[in-house]
Formats: sequence, structure tokens, C-alpha cells
Amino acid sequence: MNRLLFSLLLVAVSFTAGFAFKAILTTQSNTPQQSKKVTGIGGIFFKCKDPGKLREWYKENLGLQTNQYGAVFEWRQGADTTRKGFTQWSPFKETTTYFQPSAKDFMINYRVENLAELLSALKKNGVTVVDSIETYDYGRFVHILDPEQNKIELWEPNDLVYEQLGIQMGSTTTK
Repeated sequence: MNRLLFSLLLVAVSFTAGFAFKAILTTQSNTPQQSKKVTGIGGIFFKCKDPGKLREWYKENLGLQTNQYGAVFEWRQGADTTRKGFTQWSPFKETTTYFQPSAKDFMINYRVENLAELLSALKKNGVTVVDSIETYDYGRFVHILDPEQNKIELWEPNDLVYEQLGIQMGSTTTK
């Protein structure tokens, strides 16, 4: 009797485990890949008549810690609050060509993970890619256009190096 009960129990457990395993596999295969993702705003860039004067105004009136490029906001990453993250704020001369081919007066920089994989997926989706990935010590960059021809800068940051560059420049961050 014990042997029969044990055999039935074994069949029942195997049957249940099989269904559970199949459910897990089905759920995973129907879930879209999460590899392409924006993790935050890396920077806000905009055109103005006098970047130096505007940086000074923001420093005096809103307390931004400005440098020759604008200001850097320092924050803590949500998944690991021991890690710093940075967001760049930069006024550009109104005659800059950096935003081209967009005719807009602004550009947003998005922080991303795995830029090469993201770029591949964007190309497959027919997104206009303006240039190729450029690599610097502080991160990797590429530019794309959204459907309204806004130029977007994608940045896979190296925050440790980015922070060291700021320290070397004598810059302070806005916290």
C-alpha cells in the first residue's frame, strides 16, 4: 500500500512540476526582451543667445554649480544608492550645428544600457541613425532622430570616469 501511495504521489508531483515548468517557459518566451532601455536623462541641451551669460544667471538665481559646459547634476542610482549618476545641463550658442540635422533648439541625452544592442534594435525598427557609436573614456555615444526629427543623443555612461574628469577640471556638481 505504501509503495502504491508513493508511486501515485511521485506521478502527481511530476505532473504538477511539468505544468509549472511549461508555464515558466511559455511566460519567458512571450515576454519581450528588456535589453533596450533608457535608464534616465543624461542631459538637456538647448540653444541660446549667450551661453556664458545664461550659465551665470542660473548660477546666481537658481544655484546651479556651473562650469564652461553648463552644470552637472549629481544623484544616486535607484538600484544601488552607493553608485552616483550624473545629468548634464548645457546651453549652446544659438548658431551651433551640433543639433543638426534637427532644426530644433534643444536636444535630450538619454542614459542607456548596452548601446550597441540598442542601436541594432533601433536600426531593425527603421529608426534614423545619424552617426556611428563614438567611444570616450567617460562613455559611448550615438545620435538618432525621433519621428518629429528631434535629434536624440544616446549615452552609455562610465560614471566613475565622468566623475573623475569633473574633479580634474575643478568642477563641482549641483546636488
